[in-house]
Amino acid sequence: MRFRRRGIDPQTTETFQPRLWITILALGLIVAYLIAFVAKNDAEVKVHFVLFTVTTSVIWLILLGLAIGLVVGVLVSQLERRRGWLSRRHEEPS
Repeated sequence: MRFRRRGIDPQTTETFQPRLWITILALGLIVAYLIAFVAKNDAEVKVHFVLFTVTTSVIWLILLGLAIGLVVGVLVSQLERRRGWLSRRHEEPS
């Protein structure tokens, strides 16, 4: 979709790019949300593991949980793919 400004000579044409501006606005909102998220979750908490205790901010616990979940998800998906590959391999006649 192109919008041309009126009143500009024919040699000079400008185009309005709504998709670009929506993308820039969306990225700006995401960055603002992330900054607010980190600022609101800076409280210090104690985390008791089996052998030791750590004092850290809540944001690091959230990021640690996100990272562990991501790694476990990738490993489980790979395990499922391998399990499916092995079962298909045993079903095929040799």
